[in-house]
Amino acid sequence: MGFLDSLLGRSKPVKPDLDQLFGLPSAAITLQAAIGLTPTGAGSVCFASVEGGAFAQVQQEVRALLDADSERAGAPVEFSRDDYGYSWLLSRRDPDNLPALVGDLHAVNTALQDSGFGPQLLCSLVSFRDAELRPMALVYLYKRGTFYPFAPLPGEKRDNPLELQVKAVIKDDLRIEQDLSRWFPLWGAPGL
Repeated sequence: MGFLDSLLGRSKPVKPDLDQLFGLPSAAITLQAAIGLTPTGAGSVCFASVEGGAFAQVQQEVRALLDADSERAGAPVEFSRDDYGYSWLLSRRDPDNLPALVGDLHAVNTALQDSGFGPQLLCSLVSFRDAELRPMALVYLYKRGTFYPFAPLPGEKRDNPLELQVKAVIKDDLRIEQDLSRWFPLWGAPGL
């Protein structure tokens, strides 16, 4: 960053640190103890859609990589496209095996990044539920290197008090996005 950038208040974007995902199991323990939220075993990666042979090859490699896990039952991943044109990859694991799910998400993000599709990565999320089956997700913003909670309610509303409570509870476990305007709603996200 140059002198002029400093004067104009510009800053370099945070470099994505995919290893931040490995903090999720610790945060899950904190969430369960403090609020009663438990992992559902579902996690997904969202990326801008890309067409072409190179991207199709990466998808096949990701599917083969995750399918090679003998502990996984059923399909390794599900690919889908949302109403906004973004692509999603959904992975499911036993809810008690959050470290394996985090490993899946890390592997997918790394494969896309290493194949030159890093700029298309948007976010990853891991889903939780409370005793009343209310959903909540911890969302990792790839380009910011931060997490935020997203707690949807019926009718495309948000449970803001729960989101702020989660933020306060896990602030020591994960790097939390401080700019609340970047806590984007992920209506209908796979696995949520």
